[in-house]
Amino acid sequence: MTLLIAPIVVSLISGGLALVIAIVDGIVNNYGEVDIDINDGKKVLKVKGGAPLLQTLSSQGIFVPSACGGRGSCGACKVKVLSDVGPHLPTELPYMSKEEIQQNIRLSCQIKLKKPIKIYLPEELFNIRKFKGIVESLKDVTYDIKELRIRLVEPNEINFKAGQYVQLVIPPYENVKESTQRAYSISSAPSDKNHVELLIRLVPGGIATTYVHKYMKEGDVVEVVGPFGEFYMRDTNADMVMVAGGSGMAPIKSIILDMLERGITNRNVWYFFGARSKRDLYYVEMFREIEKKWPNFHFIPALSDPLPEDNWDGETGLITNVLDKYLQTVLPKDTPKEGYLCGSPGMINACIQVFEKYGVKDVYYDKFA
Repeated sequence: MTLLIAPIVVSLISGGLALVIAIVDGIVNNYGEVDIDINDGKKVLKVKGGAPLLQTLSSQGIFVPSACGGRGSCGACKVKVLSDVGPHLPTELPYMSKEEIQQNIRLSCQIKLKKPIKIYLPEELFNIRKFKGIVESLKDVTYDIKELRIRLVEPNEINFKAGQYVQLVIPPYENVKESTQRAYSISSAPSDKNHVELLIRLVPGGIATTYVHKYMKEGDVVEVVGPFGEFYMRDTNADMVMVAGGSGMAPIKSIILDMLERGITNRNVWYFFGARSKRDLYYVEMFREIEKKWPNFHFIPALSDPLPEDNWDGETGLITNVLDKYLQTVLPKDTPKEGYLCGSPGMINACIQVFEKYGVKDVYYDKFA
């Protein structure tokens, strides 16, 4: 009998404690209604306090960029706070420069709304929208990268610059209890205003990538938010030296397709794509066809660890070493150059060092979060 009573007592105590904690949390953390003053009164929102600024703004149709969905791991959701909300948190400091700290730039995902707040937002953020679409196609381009093509339905057109990104909304599934968002660069050309194409590589344990690879199917209704980002072609006459790896292909593909469609073929473009083995390469034939149409375009894929069965006769080694080799021996030395990079922080930092070695100062990049 005692053995039966003990679990019941423990269960009742645990349930009682949970109820008390919930009640206390509701009382202590009941911040009531809070005002968010945006751009000196241009827009004033009355919202329920207690939630992070990032999510609260999103619920009001104002979307601040966030590559990690509000986890505090990307440092993208920066806003300028014009009122006192306390000192910077340890979770914010790794993403802040000394100048940003002095200007009270904060991560909106880390600011909990406890009292009225004044913030400044760039005007372009007010043009960010949430789009509803249909998964028109979902296909493998490599063993771990899927090409996701979304047909927009509400609204049915999007305007973006080649190189920008959107945030894909992931609904709850399995043990994921809440909707979340992750950032993915658009790989389609801006001329196709009715579609958004994304390249999504499967990351073990990734909330969004697992959903796309294992649960999403053609015909599903999805949502995207955007467009965001400052990664796009600069309007100069400089030679463009582009480097990507894996799904970093996406914004580079969009930029190249856009330039070809708009007839911007007078510029020299060198596109270095790094992969481990041949099974990691994709769109090779497409870029070879572009080379035939665009004499100033050069596609240089390189394998860092080719397999014997690959029968690879192209460039080998780390893409940074291949980049170094070409800058030293192949690319013209007397022309101005710009760097365009997309990939992991490690790859981008290594490429920047190579560019610095050869005096290339104008480098634009899109780092994976």
